[in-house]
Amino acid sequence: MGICEGQVVIVTGAGRGLGRSHAIELARQGARVVVNDLGVERDGSQGGEGPAQEVVNEIKNFGGDAVANSADVADWTESQQMISQAIDTWGRLDGLVCNAGFLRDRMLASMSEQEWDSVIRVHLKGHFAPARHAIEHWRNLAKSGEEVTARIVNTSSGAGLMGSVGQGNYAAAKAAIALLTIQQASEWGRYGVKVNAIAPDARTRMTEGIFYSSDDVKAGEFDEKSPDNVSPLVTWLISPECDVTGRTFEATGGQLNVCDGWQHGPVVTVGDRKMDATEVGDLVHETIEKAPDPADVYGAS
Repeated sequence: MGICEGQVVIVTGAGRGLGRSHAIELARQGARVVVNDLGVERDGSQGGEGPAQEVVNEIKNFGGDAVANSADVADWTESQQMISQAIDTWGRLDGLVCNAGFLRDRMLASMSEQEWDSVIRVHLKGHFAPARHAIEHWRNLAKSGEEVTARIVNTSSGAGLMGSVGQGNYAAAKAAIALLTIQQASEWGRYGVKVNAIAPDARTRMTEGIFYSSDDVKAGEFDEKSPDNVSPLVTWLISPECDVTGRTFEATGGQLNVCDGWQHGPVVTVGDRKMDATEVGDLVHETIEKAPDPADVYGAS
């Protein structure tokens, strides 16, 4: 009996990398999985159902239960149909892992409108649209008197938490997802839904050229950057055992840590009067001096 026994979970972008690892781990822990993947390349080009079906076959080979789905998660109608597929197939929906995305990296000064729009769309709208249709289902159940125990896991990134040079579109989308997680958790807890996010540090197609290849890992050595290291966290966050909400966790290797978002910093004041523009500079520097230093942006010199 796994910790997700009997659950029905959708994993988007599950044909490769992190999503594939999530889908397989969830299935090993007893979940029935909708394996969503549009089959696109790293930059969002092309598409095909092959990767999703391959993961479904892999799950079925070890005795799990899964179906493939090729919805564009940022398409309002297709994402709704994906939610309906899970419910129509197994009669319920318990969890949603939003993972799908691609990259179109470029320095902001050279980035095109299409490069910006496409990345914001797949990551940010691709998180909102499926979740919006899922919450409609769960809210209706709650309003009808049923007890709901549902979970959502969003995928942010270190780029979204700290910034990443050359990835302004991706970083902005992932930062928005971290805040979306807090918003969803605050609004949807009343319906029995817990929402958390991960910021994974693992080797996938999106990190090509940054991390070593799996071929470089010697037999018997721990593969610190394997996406398989992140999936146990996702699986627990999706499971009924999860008792936290509105948090984002970094995960890599055999470790994890909770991430803290924006906080009110040290307050400085001039008392009960209007500030004078000539004194604002001193106030700004005073509050900065009292606050912790911000984390470095990835790739900044």
